[in-house]
Amino acid sequence: MNAADEILDIVDEHDQVIGQSPRGDAYAKGLRHRCVFIEARDARGRLFVHRRTPTKLVFPSRYDMFVGGVVGAGESYDDAALREAEEELGVSGLPRPTYLFKFLYDDGAGQTWWSAVYEVRCELPVSPQAEEVAWHGFLAPEELERRLTEWAWVPDGLAAYERLRTHRATG
Repeated sequence: MNAADEILDIVDEHDQVIGQSPRGDAYAKGLRHRCVFIEARDARGRLFVHRRTPTKLVFPSRYDMFVGGVVGAGESYDDAALREAEEELGVSGLPRPTYLFKFLYDDGAGQTWWSAVYEVRCELPVSPQAEEVAWHGFLAPEELERRLTEWAWVPDGLAAYERLRTHRATG
């Protein structure tokens, strides 16, 4: 199935399902849906970072410090987090990601989605999907911080990262 044809739950400002729509239409019409963001760290505590392929529907060729994606119609955030983490890292048998918090992402220009943020330890060798990931690596937290001003990042990932830093600082 083409990614644009995947059916998503459309939700209101309270994250209650109010309908369904194909993914391509949800993006084109700015319909609020659900996404998961999973921070993946290796055994040494380094963060998985990747650059999206130029063919991605949203934010092509941008860097991201999370794996994740949309939550399918009828799918739970928890199930989507495990599915997306395994798909994007190219592994199976990953531990279930730990839920941290949820926030409403809104770019002010018509793109908005409920965003559940998770973390997971991935001690397996990764093999990301070539159609999703153009480059990947595990970066020490200090190197990621340096790269924040040098690389073009996905804006929703940056928003989630800022909230995650605040969550950990106040947690």
